Amino acid sequence: MLCSIHRGYQIYTRPRGRSSVPKISPYLVRRLSTVHHQDTLATRPLPELVPKPVPVPPTPPVPYVVWPGAPPGAHDDFWRPIPQWKDVSLKDFTSWRWGVKNAVEATKDSRKKLSEFLDAALPNEVPRTKGLQGLQSRDEFMGDVVSGLTKCAMSVRIMPYILSRINWNDPANDPLFRQFIPLGSIMIKDHEITKLDSLNEQNDSPVPLIVHRYPDKALFLPTSVCPTYCTYCTRSYGIGPHTVEVTKEHFRGSLDKINAAFEYIESQEGLHDIVVSGGDAFYLSPDVLESIGDRLIASKNIERFRFASKGLAVAPHRFLDPEDPWTDALIRVSDKAKRAGKHMALHTHFNHPNEISWITEQASLKLLQAGITVRNQTVLLRGVNDDADTMSALIRRLAKMSIQPYYVYQCDMVPKIEHLRTPLQTILDIESQVQGTVAGFYIPKFVVDLPGGGGKRPASLYESYDRKTGISTFTQPALKGKGRDGKVYRYYDPVEFTSSS
Repeated sequence: MLCSIHRGYQIYTRPRGRSSVPKISPYLVRRLSTVHHQDTLATRPLPELVPKPVPVPPTPPVPYVVWPGAPPGAHDDFWRPIPQWKDVSLKDFTSWRWGVKNAVEATKDSRKKLSEFLDAALPNEVPRTKGLQGLQSRDEFMGDVVSGLTKCAMSVRIMPYILSRINWNDPANDPLFRQFIPLGSIMIKDHEITKLDSLNEQNDSPVPLIVHRYPDKALFLPTSVCPTYCTYCTRSYGIGPHTVEVTKEHFRGSLDKINAAFEYIESQEGLHDIVVSGGDAFYLSPDVLESIGDRLIASKNIERFRFASKGLAVAPHRFLDPEDPWTDALIRVSDKAKRAGKHMALHTHFNHPNEISWITEQASLKLLQAGITVRNQTVLLRGVNDDADTMSALIRRLAKMSIQPYYVYQCDMVPKIEHLRTPLQTILDIESQVQGTVAGFYIPKFVVDLPGGGGKRPASLYESYDRKTGISTFTQPALKGKGRDGKVYRYYDPVEFTSSS
């Protein structure tokens, strides 16, 4: 049964064809959802800028091995304790189609799916949040969730994989639950300077779907959908369904907007690096994913690009599903980029070691064998990973899977997540303590994405930091123009950690 979800890798070769830069068709744009797809691209010609492929021997199927150091029972059916899924087979659980169908959602218009799931998954009583005494009833806890949903800036959408990794006997104190399902009882008043677009991305958007802040790098945002929504999302202004608190400004990837975005990219001689994000690249259909990759490869000024997706952390089984073509499309794009002398990478987003299972390890092994570079970006969150032991454990688990720990971000100053933010001192302390715990090339950069559009800056390079007021200041020498020359950017600790609280 285990081997049934692997088919190995297939090598695709295509004839050279048209010389014009490929465009995105209206048909592909309409199919941003990947629930259903037919791989009709096998005969599509490569752009002329991509050299004719050199024959490569087939890569053997990924064996079902356990990564070194895995505990006994690493191939356990960890989803079966969930009452609704106690009879779900491995084949079904690792099916992307089954996962999408059974994702649990809650929006401002309907909380039925989440309520039904919680009612079945929760015991009669659960512990209260750490620091409070005693137990609370299931109904009381579910009422706390409803209260959080009315206050949160993000709707709830969680894939079955992540739901299966949560400890439902103590959800309020589980580091995964805390990231994806809000509790009204732990939410606190926002800092007065928080705002939905805290990084001023919309001010750095020269055309729709593009954020161009750094001289040689830009964001391309063709979708506003994710497989799982994070409560702390930095783009809560545009990601996911509307909430009680926030009317979203969605990224709508129409044909005209996508082609206009590419025309902008190709017009900027100094632009060499594109991050395809959103939303989540997992929700680009394989057709669109490959078409975007083809055009970036064909763009003379683009040297490297990355697809940003939390998919490896929240739905790793998709990479192993033989009936889903998304991973094959990603591998083809990576291979074509290499033949063209360009670099493609997958950037993912793990925050806690509990997100990693044997399925994650198998998915990572498949990507490693396919030669795909995978990097991870972590967000520092209070009660999730804000201690050196947890962060070190996460870094070591990622390193074992050959995933590069790339960034650890100070949590952005967006609304409704004040209970998840930490003071700057926390990230400074953790950075100091994890040094030497693993090889230096696996130590991530600990950074602050500066409020107001200052870009990323190492947390340790602050100009000043007053622990009493909680105000740290930074400069960003790399950014020029738009009033940024010599500008001082400020990050503010949560008020409860300052002397004024």
